Amino acid sequence: MVSNKQVKFTKREISFLLDNVVCRVATSHNDIPHIVPVNYIHENHFIYFATDYGTKKYRDLQKNKRIAVIVDVYNTSLNNKALLIQGTAELIERGNEFKRMYKIFEKKFEWVGIDPWKEGEAPFVKVHPAKKVSWGLEEQLN
Repeated sequence: MVSNKQVKFTKREISFLLDNVVCRVATSHNDIPHIVPVNYIHENHFIYFATDYGTKKYRDLQKNKRIAVIVDVYNTSLNNKALLIQGTAELIERGNEFKRMYKIFEKKFEWVGIDPWKEGEAPFVKVHPAKKVSWGLEEQLN
């Protein structure tokens, strides 16, 4: 069971999250897992991504708020880096937080300008991290 306590990321983990733009999001309903890649942003120890109302991940999250996210870089069998986050999802459909996220996504991702949307047309998902595991991102000792 995932705790409601939010975790904090290390400086290395934050840097890794900011250096990447794609993660894989796992949802589940009736014990059937579903995983998809999405663009994301990291802000104030939260992960945000956009979805559409007609998607399986949106339907899953309406019924089960538990979510897992992994950001990973696997280039070879050595020096792999990843950050796995488990937590709960909050749907951001309107209001100041929606508008702020939309501006950030519009500036960062070209596809937002190609297929724009308004409040109430597609939500953002805000991931509240409760547990994390990372590898290849150890803090350097001086």
